[in-house]
Amino acid sequence: MKKIGVLTSGGDAPGMNAAIRAVTRAGIAKGMEVVGIRRGYNGLINGDIIPLDIRSVSDIIQRGGTVLYTARCAEFRYEEGLQKAKQTCLENGIEGIVVVGGDGSFRGAADLSARGILCVGIPGTIDNDISMSEYTIGYDTAMNTAMQLVDKLRDTAHSHDRCSVVEVMGRNAGYIALNTGVACGATYIITKEEPFTMNDVYNKIINGLKNGKHHFIIVVAEGIGNSEQIAKDIERETGVESRATILGHVQRGGSPTVRDRVAASQMGYHAVELLSRNTGNRVVGLQGNQIVDYDIQEALNMHKEFDHELYRVASEINF
Repeated sequence: MKKIGVLTSGGDAPGMNAAIRAVTRAGIAKGMEVVGIRRGYNGLINGDIIPLDIRSVSDIIQRGGTVLYTARCAEFRYEEGLQKAKQTCLENGIEGIVVVGGDGSFRGAADLSARGILCVGIPGTIDNDISMSEYTIGYDTAMNTAMQLVDKLRDTAHSHDRCSVVEVMGRNAGYIALNTGVACGATYIITKEEPFTMNDVYNKIINGLKNGKHHFIIVVAEGIGNSEQIAKDIERETGVESRATILGHVQRGGSPTVRDRVAASQMGYHAVELLSRNTGNRVVGLQGNQIVDYDIQEALNMHKEFDHELYRVASEINF
C-alpha cells in the first residue's frame, strides 16, 4: 500500500491528535504517503484533503480536540455518498484509511471497505462504549476532567450544606458516571445499567443526615438525564438544598492524559501495520492491556459488560 489517509469522525476526544501523529509517522516509516482527510466523511466526499508529513504532526500529541476537525455526515449513510467517497479516494490514489471515531464511524468504515477502500477503525470516544475494546481514546481524560470539576463543586456543596447533582457525559453508557462517582465519593451514582428508585436516593441522603453528614454529591449519567428535576425532587423529599450541574462538553476538551496518549499511539501504529499488509475492515482495540483487532461487523455485534462489582463497592463505601 503506497498511500493512506487518516480521518477523525463523530464527537472529538482527547488523544485523537496522538492517533493522527502515530498513523502519520508509522506510515511514513513504512514508505507510505500519508494524507489527512478533514472533517470526517464530509471531507472524504468533498475532497478536503491535505498532505501530512513528519513536521505537520509535530507538537500535536499534547493537544485536545482534533487538528483534522470532525463532523457527522448523513450523506455517507447512502450509496450515493459512499460512491462519492470512493471516487475521491481513487482520484487521489488513497488505498486505505484509518478512521478514528465511534461505532457510527466504524459502520461507515465497513461500508467503504466493502467497496474496495480498505479501512481500519480506532476507537476514539470519551464514552468508552465500544464493546470490542476495554478502553477507548479520550475516556481517561474525560474522567479526570469530570473528577476535577466535581471536586470543585464539592467545595460549594460543603460550604452551603447542599446536595450537588452532577450530570456527566457518556451518551447511553454509565462508565464515566461510575468511575467519577467512585473517585469523588459520590453518595449515589445513577446509571441505566443499575436499577434504582428515587426513594433509594432519598434514603441514602436521609441516612447520611442521621450520621452527621451535611453535603452530598449525586452523579447522574447522561443516559438518565433529567438532573434538574432530580435536584428538585431531592430537595422536596429530604429538605436538603439541592442544585443541578450539567458538566457538558468541557469533558471533551483538554490535554490528553498519559494513558490516552499512549493508547492512541499504540492503536495508530497497529492500524498502519494492518494496512501495510493490505488488511482492512478491522477495528483496533485493547483487551487485557494488549492491542487486538477484530472484523468490524464482529466488533459492532459484541457486548460490553458494566462493572457491577465496582458499583457495589461504591454503594457500600460511599455514603
